[in-house]
Amino acid sequence: MKILHKGLVPNGPGSVKMLPEEAEDLWLAYNLIAKGDTVLALTYRKVIREADGESASRGRSYSERVKLTLEIKTESVDYDKDGSVLRVQGKNVLKNEHVKFGAFHTLEIELLRTFELRKKVWDLLSLEQVASCMDPSASADLVVVLLQEGLAQIFLVGNSVITARARIEASIPRKHRPGIGGYEKALTKFFEDVTRSFIYHVNFKVVRCLVIASPGFTKDQFHHHLLLEAERRQCKPILKNKSRIILVHTTSGYEHSLREVLDDPSVMTIIKDTKVAREVQTLKNFSVMLSKDPTRVCYGSKHVEVAHEQRAIQTLLITDELFRNSDEVMRGKYIALVNSVKTTGGTVLIFSSMHASGEQLRQLTGIAAILRFPLPDLDEIEL
Repeated sequence: MKILHKGLVPNGPGSVKMLPEEAEDLWLAYNLIAKGDTVLALTYRKVIREADGESASRGRSYSERVKLTLEIKTESVDYDKDGSVLRVQGKNVLKNEHVKFGAFHTLEIELLRTFELRKKVWDLLSLEQVASCMDPSASADLVVVLLQEGLAQIFLVGNSVITARARIEASIPRKHRPGIGGYEKALTKFFEDVTRSFIYHVNFKVVRCLVIASPGFTKDQFHHHLLLEAERRQCKPILKNKSRIILVHTTSGYEHSLREVLDDPSVMTIIKDTKVAREVQTLKNFSVMLSKDPTRVCYGSKHVEVAHEQRAIQTLLITDELFRNSDEVMRGKYIALVNSVKTTGGTVLIFSSMHASGEQLRQLTGIAAILRFPLPDLDEIEL
């Protein structure tokens, strides 16, 4: 995300002008825009114009797509992951000849399209989100190629979002099936297609680690093919970075197996200082404590609040979904909790719901805590 202009007062009003440059930037903006904020951006609107001359005398008219600037007071925000677009819906609060003041409109914020976000109050969480937008390390630094025979998917794993970059499918005949040949030929053609897509999508200037994952030996076969092709084509980025390629076993080539990749120790060692790795490890620690020493952890809004009242929270785990609550009072409540935990010396990890770890936490109500000391009476509290 490129910040073009920033003029705001902490815990006061202000605006930030931003340019989203990649999919992760749109997800960051999605988490930053809240109900009641206003968003200023260019948009397009179809208008009806009267024709000139003879056509006008016949009562003819034509439609024209015009470009205009609108400012929308946000009522809802929708993130289209596949289309890489953010849709901000609300009422227009800027006078315009084509859109009436107060008329309902949808702004579409796309990659490389500037927009300005205005808030009445820039709270601590919002300021931290803007800071993360300005951090170059927020870019995707892990690429995962998930494979099984006939299916390959390439994912960019960033700090805030997992983006599917490519899906390659092919029909592979059964190996050594009587009367049917072409297994090796079909598999080679499949690997060639995956290699082309891989070269197009992987930027080793950003990527810290590349994982090739599959059940069985498919990962090993593709890895061998990839290195042979890199030698043949003299593809220097792959040849220079082949030591950063890790092979991982997964149960399938489908997206849910990304969790197995992120749990792999060899991957965690390389990405250990990233936000994603910290989240995965912390959630793992929480799960271990939950089974071995349940008095040292808690989950659910009520239990976490009681634990915080006793200054017992060492690490707060919370999903970004809770900060997009349409109820402004509830959103304010979670922001206040995060600020208060930090004030008392606790650590706060905000999990992205676009990651497997965030989905795991969502299944535990979206909020949990690792405690400084045991609270055996928490289970007796009525929810």
